[in-house]
Amino acid sequence: MLVLNAKEARHIILHLQGLTRPINRRLLDQELLDLIDSLGFVQVDSIQWVERAHHMILFARNQTYRPKQLDKLVANKGLFENWTHDSSYIPARFYPYWRHKFERDRDRLQKKFHRWQGGNCLDQCEGLIERIRDDGPLMSRDLERPKGKQEMWQWHDGKAALEFMWRTGGVAVKERVNFQKVYDLPERCLESDHIEKQITKDEFIDWACRSALEKLGFGTPSDIAKFWDLLTIDEVKSWLSRQDGQVTRTIEVIGHDKTRKTLIARADIEDVLENLPKTPDRIRALSPFDPVIRDRKRLLWLWGFDYRIEIYVPAEKRQWGYYVFPLLERDRIVGRIDMRADRKANALKINQLWVEKGIKLSDARMQRLESELIRQARFADVQNVVWENGSIQG
Repeated sequence: MLVLNAKEARHIILHLQGLTRPINRRLLDQELLDLIDSLGFVQVDSIQWVERAHHMILFARNQTYRPKQLDKLVANKGLFENWTHDSSYIPARFYPYWRHKFERDRDRLQKKFHRWQGGNCLDQCEGLIERIRDDGPLMSRDLERPKGKQEMWQWHDGKAALEFMWRTGGVAVKERVNFQKVYDLPERCLESDHIEKQITKDEFIDWACRSALEKLGFGTPSDIAKFWDLLTIDEVKSWLSRQDGQVTRTIEVIGHDKTRKTLIARADIEDVLENLPKTPDRIRALSPFDPVIRDRKRLLWLWGFDYRIEIYVPAEKRQWGYYVFPLLERDRIVGRIDMRADRKANALKINQLWVEKGIKLSDARMQRLESELIRQARFADVQNVVWENGSIQG
């Protein structure tokens, strides 16, 4: 049985998640689409602490990336936005598989939306479809809001109807304007080939399992099921029981804490291991929603890095900060940083830096960090890097 140590396992994950790619080479639009295809999807998040999460995920893999490239891919119908674990940009060629998700989720979401909004919230769906068909793309702000006080988090019925239809394939997101969704008919947002292509249930399950394992490298049946959030664990286990050495194999992985796990791997995992490119010799700030960071249990097991995002933690109870970025150096996570782009002050402001146990801030490492902060400032379109209080903790 092939045995991977933690360093080898980390290197494989970083490679399959695009973090060994040439980081300085100009990123053309088709190469950006290929990168997102290799990742599977890019999670969308509204918070713009430095830049929004989807942009930071792509910038970590190529420093020539700029947000307008992503907008261009959406406009040119290369990507669509829908739901994986959360709202995500997904290659348009995967849309035929998402139609199975729409059907699977319909009853569950209908009950959930009724519970959230009340029994009449979806009565507007048919009328909204007709309005979009006749009058063109629609934003929720274009709809009349009910009179009376509403909670900040509460949707009006029109917004709820649009979101339900988006989650179940009745409408698609054409673009975002000031990060607000613009809804349109799917046939206006995607190529007809993607709309019309028919995928059987067996083809859907096979694709979801194969592609998840290809992008993960190795994992448990639960990991495979959770990657896209398209399948049940029982469906994955049934699929695995029908595979042979041509598709999957069993390996053992030794974690950062020396614990061993027997896992399922893609059949060519040894070839992947033997042909790994080097990881770039630099420090990179990762979004809290980066694919490498997303699985917190795997992150702790293989990197020894215990991370949570504290957006919803009361300020007085936060251990780190509101929105703290892990710092990746080659294949190790060496610390975390509390930084924010203050566009009014034209500066990237550093509130706090923490280094992991056993990590020393040598002159060379500090130089690599300062270079990354300059890159982040340029990416956020601010000129200066300012240390607010000079606080560094080990």
